[in-house]
Amino acid sequence: MIEERYYFLFGLALAWLIFASVQDLRKREVANWLNFSLLVFALAYRGIYASLSDEWMFLVYGLAGAAMFFLFGNLFYYAKLFGGGDAKLLTALGAILPFSSWGDLAALGIGFVVLFFLVGAVYGLCYSFYLVFRNKARFKKEFRKNLGLRWKMFAVPLILGIALWIAGFFVYVGWGLIVFAILFPALSLLLYIYMRAIDVCMIKLAEPKNLTEGDWTVSDIHVAGRVIKKSVHGLSWNEIKLLRKAKKKVLIKDGIPFVPVFLLSFLAMVSFYAILSPDFRALVMVLLS
Repeated sequence: MIEERYYFLFGLALAWLIFASVQDLRKREVANWLNFSLLVFALAYRGIYASLSDEWMFLVYGLAGAAMFFLFGNLFYYAKLFGGGDAKLLTALGAILPFSSWGDLAALGIGFVVLFFLVGAVYGLCYSFYLVFRNKARFKKEFRKNLGLRWKMFAVPLILGIALWIAGFFVYVGWGLIVFAILFPALSLLLYIYMRAIDVCMIKLAEPKNLTEGDWTVSDIHVAGRVIKKSVHGLSWNEIKLLRKAKKKVLIKDGIPFVPVFLLSFLAMVSFYAILSPDFRALVMVLLS
């Protein structure tokens, strides 16, 4: 059930996530002020509510949620699953979620992350189709190249599958296991080749004037007697100024705009809570009667 004290937090998060999603889709970045202001407003609201109602755990759970999601965000950032803005936005959401106990903090916190990656997987697959459509020639070339290099690896799961199929006549191996043994390794390899080809579609040659902090370079860059190392942190502002001064174009990896996944995951979570609310169920029964 959604408590009334969370209505403001949910409305605040929804407005910020919509604005951040639009910004990410247009510019492939989210301004720091947007992430930090969401965190500050959420904690300020919790602090004011806690002081007026003398329910200080309401603030403590918000701080604990922000801290836990800060750790998650940095873990995903250094694993190259997130950009810096995504990690900061996740931290801010940690101060929004309706934690009412330490058990909620663990269950709901981990549950939201799992939900986030499930939504992200579907979103990422759909977005990959868009990238294929926009980069058909590059995708076909890279896919065929990788498939040609690894076609022999398909023989392993196929031989294994045939062997199990034959053995099934003697040891009654289930058909489901046989089909799984045949298809899963081959499909996994095919998905890997597909993702490698998609990765190439995300590489572009960028003008120095269009570079932004955090852009990921494809390789080390030699400019003006210096070497700008490829880093998980992406380009710094000083490195961008050096590239602009030298008027040097660079290859960067243009990441998938991931903030819409935050918005979709948040809406899914709020919808789930609303459906479980007795008030919501009563409203549905009235409308259906």
